[in-house]
Amino acid sequence: MKYNFITIEGTIGAGKTTLAKKLAADYNGHLILEQFEENPFLPQFYENPERHAFSVELYFMAERFQHLKKLMTEADMFSSFTVSDFLFQKSLIFAGQTLKADEAKLYRMLFDIISPSLPKPDLVLYLYAPIDKLMENIKKRGREYEQQIKPDYLEKIQTAYLDYFKQQPLSRVILLNTTELNWVERKADYEKVIEVLQEHFEPGLHYI
Repeated sequence: MKYNFITIEGTIGAGKTTLAKKLAADYNGHLILEQFEENPFLPQFYENPERHAFSVELYFMAERFQHLKKLMTEADMFSSFTVSDFLFQKSLIFAGQTLKADEAKLYRMLFDIISPSLPKPDLVLYLYAPIDKLMENIKKRGREYEQQIKPDYLEKIQTAYLDYFKQQPLSRVILLNTTELNWVERKADYEKVIEVLQEHFEPGLHYI
């Protein structure tokens, strides 16, 4: 791979974990996955977001921190390929949509304390998909607690991602439109993704 540390991002249902696993397997990469199913507050959050938002977001931030901190102890971190299915900054993106103002302020304080110590990806590949496709993917994979997710929530999260990336001129971010792509079932589509990851990109937001 051209980049040592690649992060695959996207809204819920975009297919980021599937792609990250495939890349790691095909290129013998070190894989870092967000263990969202272990978050004990997630089912309650989808039932009552206002009550459980702070707990669910704090748990996710702590877990993401542990994963990335562990990566820094790997001796071959900068000499071998690493791929993750989450960006640490997604903690702020989601928290900005789910937390009350006072909770968001405290959350941001904690984020700012720990974020500078973590490794940053060389490249972020954001998988953009229309909301109806995201809803279809969520329904297809059949996680019971996710079936309560509403289209307007996905719309808010996706908009928040894009707004965030537009404000990060020093980060290398690729926004890949996946509307017509299926890298699981079509080899040509997967090869297209690989071609993108092998290109040279200057810092900034790039649309493909």
